[in-house]
Amino acid sequence: VQLQASGGGLVQAGESLRLSCATSERTFKTKNVAWFRQAPGKEREFVSAITWSGGFTYYADSVKGRFTISRDNARNTVYLQMSSLKPEDTAVYYCAAARNVLSSLREITAYDYWGQGTQVTVSS
Repeated sequence: VQLQASGGGLVQAGESLRLSCATSERTFKTKNVAWFRQAPGKEREFVSAITWSGGFTYYADSVKGRFTISRDNARNTVYLQMSSLKPEDTAVYYCAAARNVLSSLREITAYDYWGQGTQVTVSS
């Protein structure tokens, strides 16, 4: 499964961005999908995840209430709406998909397919 992440950019603190993770793979709709991020000098960390049906969503405490994950399985796309952005949100954002729907959605090791990453930079 090839994932294409897009939508990153340079914004000021308090502004919004919407990231997209798209694929042409028809089985995408059967896979849990997550967003992770990695800031310079730091480990990749969990941001948000959504189950294959879209019925359940999960967020890191640092983004809860500001970010919203959603998916459109008809378009094979998962979105991450990011609002009230902070400078500490600056990172490369990666989307990932998991073959095993029973794996823990917050664990990086649960994901088998990764997009190339999109840079988000938030200036103060």
